[in-house]
This record gives sequence, structure tokens and C-alpha cells, in this order.
Amino acid sequence: MKLPLSPSFKLVGKRTLVTGASSGIGVACASALAEAGAQVHLVARREDRLREIVDALRERGDSASFTVLDITDTAALNDFVARVEPFDVLVNSAGLARHAAAFETQESDFDAVIALNLKAAYFLTVAVARRAADAARCASLINISSQMGHVGGIDRSVYCASKFAVEGFTKAMAMEWGKKGIRVNTVCPTFIRTELTEATFANPARREWIENKIKLGRVGEVEDLMGAIVYLASDASSLVTGSSMLVDGGWTVG
Repeated sequence: MKLPLSPSFKLVGKRTLVTGASSGIGVACASALAEAGAQVHLVARREDRLREIVDALRERGDSASFTVLDITDTAALNDFVARVEPFDVLVNSAGLARHAAAFETQESDFDAVIALNLKAAYFLTVAVARRAADAARCASLINISSQMGHVGGIDRSVYCASKFAVEGFTKAMAMEWGKKGIRVNTVCPTFIRTELTEATFANPARREWIENKIKLGRVGEVEDLMGAIVYLASDASSLVTGSSMLVDGGWTVG
């Protein structure tokens, strides 16, 4: 009897692009992809941090490089993607949160969050997909969304709006590009302990609210996302597109 074999989780030879790669979730994604054998290219605005991370990956024996880029500059983004070899995998981890009660939302904060979380994510996904399609290459495009793309949150009207929108365009693009072999999915974390969430966790009342909502009883660590990223990037998820992988400790189940 011939038994079926599991599809490979290996990413050897795959060109991967990780944005927001200078800290937190972005660093974890780059590390996970590199560990699985991918060639990782990191993009962010902080050259010193990018250089430090790439050096660490190379010291580990991984293939890594970087470009300093502000992905909210659509012209610069499109120019970058057009100049380089097409990518097989995209992980868009760049994101911004400016929390406030809806009555107190500043237009400048609204514009900044939407510019990065929605507009930049949209045009980045399009640019990488177009290059893959023109080269007749399959690709896996992963947007880091949030559990807040599925539920509401205190003082998070703008952030929720941006992430619900990411969920929407991800599904629409998956429908458009499926026949081209281009898959588009999201990973939706709960509260993850990073530099950007330190202030939230430092607030006792807010931390208690978070821990009570997470059914597994603990906050997330960046390592909790790494398996999901490798899965969606690899052939192990070859029939998965237009989906949201909730890595939320059960936050959204009730």
C-alpha cells in the first residue's frame, strides 16, 4: 500500500519579502522563513536595525539581505518591486496603531494608520502579485492582520477599520488570482508581547482585560506566530487561500 506523504514545510530556494522587518513580529517572521530555508529580504525604514538583524541571520547561516524603504511611498514601493527578481512569498508585517476613543480620533492619526495598515498593504500585495503573475510564478502572499479584523476593541475604532479592510481585500484578491497560482491569506494575532505593546501591558487594567479575553490564559509571544507563517508560505498550505489564520488564544471564539 502506498501511503500519502505530507507536503513539505521547507522553503529552500524561495525568495521571500518581509516588511516591517526591523522589530517584533517582522523579525520573527523573517527568522522563521530563513530557518525553513528561504532567502529572506527585509524591508523597513531603520537601516541600523535592519543591518543588525541581517547580520544575525547570516551568522546563523541563513540567506538574508535588506532594503531601506518606506512602503507608504507607493512610487518607491512599486519601483523597488519592479527592479528586483519576483518574490515567491510576501509577509507584510508593517503596521501602526494609534489608539483613542472614537470621539477623540484625530484626523492625522486616522490618516497615518490607514496609509500604512491599508493603503500600503494593498499596493504592496498588488505589486508583488503582479510581478509573480508576469513571471508565471506561483506565490503565497501573507498579510499580518489582527484579531481586531474580526471583532471590535476598546479605543480601537481606526485600527479595527484598517484590519477589517485588510481582511476584505485579501479575500477579493484571492478570488482574482487563484487561477494564476497566487494565494493570499492573513494571519490574525491576538496581543503579542513586542516593543510596540509594552505600554499596553504596563497598564494593569488593560492587561487584566486582555488576559481575561484570551481563553488560553496568556498573552502571545512572537514565537507563537512563526509556525503559522511557515505553514502559509509553504506547500503544506497549497489549497489555502482567502483565509484568516487566527492565532488569538481563543479571543474570538465567544
